[in-house]
Amino acid sequence: MSNIARIPTKNMSREEWLWHRRGSLGGSDAAAILGLSQWITPYTVWADKTGRLPEQPDNEAMRQGRDFEDYVAQRFTEVTGKKVRRNNAILKNTDYPFAHANIDRSIVGENAGLECKTTSVMNLRKFKNGEYPDTYYCQCVHYMAVTGADRWYLAVLVFGQDFYRSLDGSRKGVLAVY
Repeated sequence: MSNIARIPTKNMSREEWLWHRRGSLGGSDAAAILGLSQWITPYTVWADKTGRLPEQPDNEAMRQGRDFEDYVAQRFTEVTGKKVRRNNAILKNTDYPFAHANIDRSIVGENAGLECKTTSVMNLRKFKNGEYPDTYYCQCVHYMAVTGADRWYLAVLVFGQDFYRSLDGSRKGVLAVY
């Protein structure tokens, strides 16, 4: 991990955080630049990164995703027994200067990370038969590339319905990226 630079975010202002994120592609951009996002296009990513779009305000889903991130990480630990650690930094890899990772958690004792997601019960069909959205997969693979991790876990809270977590490396039955 010597080729990983850490830009601490603990006391960083939102404006400074956005400035750092605009300089490279993050995990949330990965699906969009592949044309797999239903909300953002490759053009929108380019326009945002080059300052051609105004800053988009948070919507309620984004706010709840941040607010419930700790809960999702705690539930992941409860269900899997794997300890997690917050990573208060933007990670940059000199092998991929065009990319960065702002990960939710690192897995203690593993070369792995955790992506925490929340979603509405209206999206439950996206998890039919244990599968999950391609956008989540793209984000996890992006983080693996930037961090050099061996695997990435995904924990998803479907509000009022269920909690999905990764365990076995398949895309069916449980959620995982290896």
